[in-house]
Amino acid sequence: MNVLGIFLMSPGTGGGGIMDFLPLILIVVVFYFFMIRPQLKKQKETKKFRENLAKGDQVVTIGGVHGKISEMKENTVVLEIANDVRITVEKAAISSDFATEAGISSKAK
Repeated sequence: MNVLGIFLMSPGTGGGGIMDFLPLILIVVVFYFFMIRPQLKKQKETKKFRENLAKGDQVVTIGGVHGKISEMKENTVVLEIANDVRITVEKAAISSDFATEAGISSKAK
């Protein structure tokens, strides 16, 4: 019997083979392309967004607080949420750019 015949044996012949694992392999491929890959892409975009934050950007935190970045530190950001009202938040707590979320051109900041 040749090597290809061993891998393609049907379950009824008692040999097993790769055909027994084909549904499992297909499930793994579907999970990768529909769940894992998009999640990794989104994480990469979020990391890039947080690294490119700059003073003057209008952002929204994960708690829904809107503010303008007035000071940047290594792991934290100082947001001005009203006149002379500033709060310090972690960079990881910033979820999106307010201008993008509101549909405003980023050049109109």
